[in-house]
Amino acid sequence: MRVTFTVNGSAETVDDVWEGESLLYVLRERLGLPGSKNACEQGECGSCTVYLDGVTVCSCLVAAGQVQGRRVRTIEGLADGERLDPVQEAFVECGAVQCGFCTPGLIVQTHDLLKRAPQPSDAEIREALAGNLCRCTGYEKILEAVRLAASRKAAAR
Repeated sequence: MRVTFTVNGSAETVDDVWEGESLLYVLRERLGLPGSKNACEQGECGSCTVYLDGVTVCSCLVAAGQVQGRRVRTIEGLADGERLDPVQEAFVECGAVQCGFCTPGLIVQTHDLLKRAPQPSDAEIREALAGNLCRCTGYEKILEAVRLAASRKAAAR
């Protein structure tokens, strides 16, 4: 099957998509967007989180055929050219990136949280990131990065 959709603002067409192929596979293997990570393939870890029509989803659980005519935004699409998004900058600055496997999903989910709650409480941060598993950081640096990104976004308004 042929699937045509928008990825990070660009129209894309992918041919010969098989029925069981995931959006994650299409992004990584067919379109060369390796940011979203393939960790659990069961929607449990959040490493493959992307936006689908403005809503965060685990791309490993979305069949590629379901994105026909829709908009996808990946971790790569958050940056403005070479300029990182403030959330991406905060994660790097705070050392919230260790092995990096969970990082793309955490950043996309944090980006979404800050759109909905510009100054989230720690409880709101923990709730928003509950579906994203990290095995390296212990989460404190991640929470610090979210707080820093929120404060910078607030100061920029």
